[in-house]
Amino acid sequence: MKIAIVGGTGDQGIGLALRFVKAGLEVIVGSRDVKKAENTVNLIKNMLKDEDILNIYGATNSEAAEQADLLIMTVPLQAQMGTIFSIKDHVGDKILIDATVPLDTCIGGKPVRYVNVWEGSAAERTAEFLKDEKPIVISAFNNISAASLTNIEEDVNCDCLISGDDEEAKAEVVKLAEKIPGVRGVDCGSLENARIVEKITPLLINLNIRNKIKLAGIRITGI
Repeated sequence: MKIAIVGGTGDQGIGLALRFVKAGLEVIVGSRDVKKAENTVNLIKNMLKDEDILNIYGATNSEAAEQADLLIMTVPLQAQMGTIFSIKDHVGDKILIDATVPLDTCIGGKPVRYVNVWEGSAAERTAEFLKDEKPIVISAFNNISAASLTNIEEDVNCDCLISGDDEEAKAEVVKLAEKIPGVRGVDCGSLENARIVEKITPLLINLNIRNKIKLAGIRITGI
C-alpha cells in the first residue's frame, strides 16, 4: 500500500511518516512546496539514521494524492479547505483519513479549546466538501500525540479512535493504525462520532500542559 501524508511536513505528519516507513510501508510526504516535502523526507531519514531508505519520498500535495492508494491529511484547521481543494481531483474513491482537529489556535486562541465547525466535525467538513468526488472519509489519528509518534525507540501508548460510515474502510484503517507498535485501532462507529473524538485532543493537550509532559494518550478498556 502506498500512503500519502497530505500536508505531511508538520509534527503529526512527520511522526506518522516515521512510523509507517519503519513498518515497511511506502510513504509519500506531501506539501504545497515540493522542496519543503523533500526537506522533510531528509529529516525523517536522519531521524531513522538511514540515508538509503527507498520507501519514502516527497511530492506536492496533489501529486501525492494522485499517486497514493490511501491518503492521510495532517493539517491545522486553517489549512484544511485549501488543502482539500488542492487534492480534490485526485481523491476519487480512495480512503481519505482526516486527522484535523479544530483547535482555537486557528484563530489565535488556546490549544486547549475546541472550535465548533458548522458541519459538526472537521472530518464531516471534509466529507461535505468532497461529496461529489466520493472519497471514503474516515476520522483517525486525531488523539495520538506527535511526541509519541516521533519517539521511535518506544511503543505508542494510545488507542487510535476511528470513525466512519464504511465498515470495510474502517477495518483497513484499523490494520494501518496497528502497524504502529503499541497502538490499537478502535472502531468508534459512524463519521458523526468524530464530533466527540476530535474534542478529546484539546483535553489531552491540557493534560500534557498541566502535568508538564508530552505523551498523554487515551485507552478504551473493556472491549
